[in-house]
Amino acid sequence: MPKIVPFKAVRPTRAIVGLVAARPYQSYTVDERESRMAYNPYSFLHIVNPGYKYDQEVTGEERYRLVKNRYLEFKEEGVFVQDEKPSFYVYKIVNRHGQEFSGIIAATSAEDYENDIIKKHEDTIAKREETFKSYLQTVGFNAEPVLLTYPDNAVIAHIIADTQNTRHAEFEFTMTYRDTHYLWKIDKKETIATIQKEFEKMGTIYIADGHHRSASSYLLFKDEKEKNTNHKGCESYNFFMSYLIPESDLVIHEFNRLIKDLNGLTKEEFLIKLDTFYRIENRGLIPYKPSKPHHFSMYLDGEFYSLYLRKTSYEFKTSLDKLDAQLLYKTILQPILGIDDLRDDSRISYVNGQHDMITIKSSVDSGKFKIGFGMCPSNVEQMKQIADDDLTMPPKSTYILPKLRSGITIYEY
Repeated sequence: MPKIVPFKAVRPTRAIVGLVAARPYQSYTVDERESRMAYNPYSFLHIVNPGYKYDQEVTGEERYRLVKNRYLEFKEEGVFVQDEKPSFYVYKIVNRHGQEFSGIIAATSAEDYENDIIKKHEDTIAKREETFKSYLQTVGFNAEPVLLTYPDNAVIAHIIADTQNTRHAEFEFTMTYRDTHYLWKIDKKETIATIQKEFEKMGTIYIADGHHRSASSYLLFKDEKEKNTNHKGCESYNFFMSYLIPESDLVIHEFNRLIKDLNGLTKEEFLIKLDTFYRIENRGLIPYKPSKPHHFSMYLDGEFYSLYLRKTSYEFKTSLDKLDAQLLYKTILQPILGIDDLRDDSRISYVNGQHDMITIKSSVDSGKFKIGFGMCPSNVEQMKQIADDDLTMPPKSTYILPKLRSGITIYEY
């Protein structure tokens, strides 16, 4: 039974929230970051890149301390204000493509993560977990929620819809990326209790995006619990901020693959090896996008190909084996192209499925890559089954929407 609790969010004031909110730091190019920070003194980027103030790049603990200082300055200047009552927050995003996402921002339990009530489907890197844990311990806040998904629930859906339809939003703003954000506050004890009871009826909920943030929050919980001789279980470190949306709202795109070479093979040698696993059809200049699982598109040497798995050549033993990202890895990327490490091998790059096959074609035609592969996206049921089976997807298996912004609601430890 998942446990969620309300919290007193620190939020930008209504007048400037649109100036504060920012995409994740790494999603900006250097020029984009410099431009936004030069012309927008309220951007959350000033907090997470505190060296900008001194025209210096700072790292490690020194950076963490400066992040905390910038954050405290924003609070002192009235950019951020903390709510007086613990609340849930109904949060709606309408992206540039018109897709709508509505859910609840709440604090979720680190013990639920430990006990596999909050389930994961991706591996995490221990060094990154420790780094972000140290960051959280020093700065004392988290500004970007973990994205969790839960089975569609009529009671929760009604509360979300009723809140949106009958109350004025705390804020509404559109960013330059053309996504519009809305936030409503739920602070009535009766409504909060109803939402909590509905979540308690669920057996499990699932991480959709934010595996490293949740893992780091769990490490923080373990450290602080051990240090606190008067631990009670209600301290803020027992929880981490999450955005919970119903499964029907989740949008999953694939990550297509681009490879720099054929591992020393000629085109003809490569196609002969590929024939072991796939029925190959040359489609010439006509772009091909697969529409079924276990079908792939390929672009090589100026031509598109369709690849259909030979059913007798590959055995599906687990839920992971049925995942197209795993299938591509096990039949092509590893045995033929010699790519063992999907995370760190410099020969492979990824393009999210919001881009069409022409993007793959352009990347190969430019000479930067030799070959590209496209696939169908996985679905929520596949993601859940792999998590339920205690398996993990290969890196870059899913590109999941919505993408969240930093600095809209902040959870303090």
